[in-house]
Amino acid sequence: MTRPDRSRSDLRSLSTLIGPILLIIVAASASGCNPDESPPFKEENERLRKQAVKQESVIVSLQEGNKVMQQQIDLLNRELREAKKETERVEAERSAVAATLGTKVAENKKLAAEAEQTAARKAQAAQTLRVEDTGGQSEELPQALAAVGKAAEEALARNGYTVRVSVKTDQKAVYVTERKVSAPASLEVSGFRNQYLVSLQTLPSKGTRLSVKADFEKMAQGGRILAAGPDETAEIEKRLIAEIRKALAPGKV
Repeated sequence: MTRPDRSRSDLRSLSTLIGPILLIIVAASASGCNPDESPPFKEENERLRKQAVKQESVIVSLQEGNKVMQQQIDLLNRELREAKKETERVEAERSAVAATLGTKVAENKKLAAEAEQTAARKAQAAQTLRVEDTGGQSEELPQALAAVGKAAEEALARNGYTVRVSVKTDQKAVYVTERKVSAPASLEVSGFRNQYLVSLQTLPSKGTRLSVKADFEKMAQGGRILAAGPDETAEIEKRLIAEIRKALAPGKV
């Protein structure tokens, strides 16, 4: 077979194949069918679309949940910081109160010890304080010991007597004056020197027993000492008691 004959044979075979292909294409075009719009593909696309929407909704929900969770975590952290600060403040206050309380306890113990020592000294002084007032003048007064003691100090000072020694307890008080000297005014008028011992004792009735003893001597010119009789000494003692009662008068105590 010659070459032209072979070419014509190939063309006839190609024409035979192209015909059916064109027919299929024309038929498909005429029907207007889209592979994606066929029922199986359409249902699958719809299912995938719904699944994508659902997954997107889940993702959004998770993001919102994470946001809320982070806010809660931040809030808890802030509350923890505030609670820590409050705990530290309370602990500092507790430490300060404990330190103050410790100081107060120590001070109270010290004061209690001092009070106990003072009470012991007063009790000892009350036991050892003994005044020899035999021969003196005494009188019971309704006023308390403190008031009588104050009146005695005023009466002694008003009459020129300086207290040399004074001992006071809750139940007793003793005053010893300096010796007061008055020079003789003339040959006929003698001078004197005198010293008072005043003792006070609280009575069961809450009143006070006042005792006065005078060491009274008359003095002539030249410093010569003259004996004083008991009546003269008693009179001097009674005068001081009268002065103390005067100081105790209403409006003066």
